[in-house]
Amino acid sequence: MPPQPAHSGEMSQNSPRDAGHPSGVPADAPSSPTLRPAIDPAARSSRRMYQGLSSSSVGLELGLAVILGLLFGMWLDRRLGTEPWMMLVFLVFGLIAGFRNVLRAVARAEKAGP
Repeated sequence: MPPQPAHSGEMSQNSPRDAGHPSGVPADAPSSPTLRPAIDPAARSSRRMYQGLSSSSVGLELGLAVILGLLFGMWLDRRLGTEPWMMLVFLVFGLIAGFRNVLRAVARAEKAGP
């Protein structure tokens, strides 16, 4: 009995190549399609609404960062008995975090464009 091959030979390097792509894609076609902007007006208006909501939350983020830093500092002061130093330190950390969020939002809005 002759030995059976270990594989069918279908994917081996010696297999004959097919004639080409069945849909006739030219060899010089771009590898990825070019993206076009959305034409649908509803998509444009929903994008503007999302950007407006994102921009309006900047003040809330700034206020929350400052308040959380202040409250955490006050809590630490009570626990450690270091009044008012921890409150001042974490107030500054809250201000830094809040302004960092503002700058990120501005950069995001500039990147998104009009």
